[in-house]
Amino acid sequence: MDLSESARAVFAVLAAAGTATRPQLAAGAGLSKPTVSAAVAELETAALAAHSGTASGATGRSAAVYRLGPASGAVLAVDLGPAQTQVRGCSLDGTLLAAGTGTRAEAADTVRKVLDALPVNAPLRAVVVAVGDVTTRDRDGSGMRPATAKAGPVFDAMAVALPPGVPVHLENNVNCAALAELHEGAARGRQTFGYLRIGVGIGLGIVVGGQVLRGANGAAGEVARLPYPWDENREPRHEALEEHIGVRSLLHRTAEVWQDADGPCPDTAERLFALAGQGHAAAGALVGRHAADIGRLAAAVAAVLDPGLIVLGGAVGSNPQLVPGVRAELARLSWPTEVVSAALADSGTVVGAARLAVARGIQTVTGALQAKH
Repeated sequence: MDLSESARAVFAVLAAAGTATRPQLAAGAGLSKPTVSAAVAELETAALAAHSGTASGATGRSAAVYRLGPASGAVLAVDLGPAQTQVRGCSLDGTLLAAGTGTRAEAADTVRKVLDALPVNAPLRAVVVAVGDVTTRDRDGSGMRPATAKAGPVFDAMAVALPPGVPVHLENNVNCAALAELHEGAARGRQTFGYLRIGVGIGLGIVVGGQVLRGANGAAGEVARLPYPWDENREPRHEALEEHIGVRSLLHRTAEVWQDADGPCPDTAERLFALAGQGHAAAGALVGRHAADIGRLAAAVAAVLDPGLIVLGGAVGSNPQLVPGVRAELARLSWPTEVVSAALADSGTVVGAARLAVARGIQTVTGALQAKH
């Protein structure tokens, strides 16, 4: 979009603030009041900013208040989770405009429903799709896609619902959840931490200095690739650690040791944790063992990163019953490290993806070289 440099700066400040007066825009953009007045006029002409009433200052004088205009548009965030798809449409100031949830197989329909619920004629500025995979460039370099078969088919099925020509950005789902916990969840105020997701699979979001560490291959935090098992008698297998700690293995171990006297065997992690919370001895022992396994993984993370804080997330990992056992095992094996449960639970990934989408949407409007998040 052909905007002056000052208009771009003012638009970015207005998007971050939601609403602002000209003095506030001047302070945020570091520009003079006359320059801001010209920039606001430019944005109003392009329908990127609009008058939103007046506000009275401390001296009693009123000032015009501005908000984003209708042409600023909207963005879309999609979480292609292992069991369900969550979709959010937001304005460029982060306001939630529409949301939808469906099964993994319903990803395309869920995207279409949210797109249909967005304001009419609001241009779609960017799409961020969170996938449970490392992402890579297409062979022709035209765009990003999942690197393996883990998320490729469901991404391709969902992509048919997206409008052509809209920039689509892929991000690892654990990285998105880590960003959400940094800005809105359990890691607020902490610039360095690890977000350890335990569910069907496992993954680690690494935040250092307030930024997600992605690595040379975009694979930083792929703890499923840690060698396991690792002793003299057994060779490590591909992603065997994920197989051991993932929920399917937890339920398999449960079925192996469960006795008739223990009552009906739980067939979901939710049921197992519920029984443990009620004081069921066998269930409690299984949860304790699982917490110790996660604690050992957390100790490996702490040994390499020394993050000071590990946030436990994911369908299994976010259960607070795991925290004491993880803390104990981590304290036994590694450096002092705080352990807490994720605050955003199932919504963390789509919340983080929405934050990234807003940043990308602002980038699209302003033509900035890079989006900040």
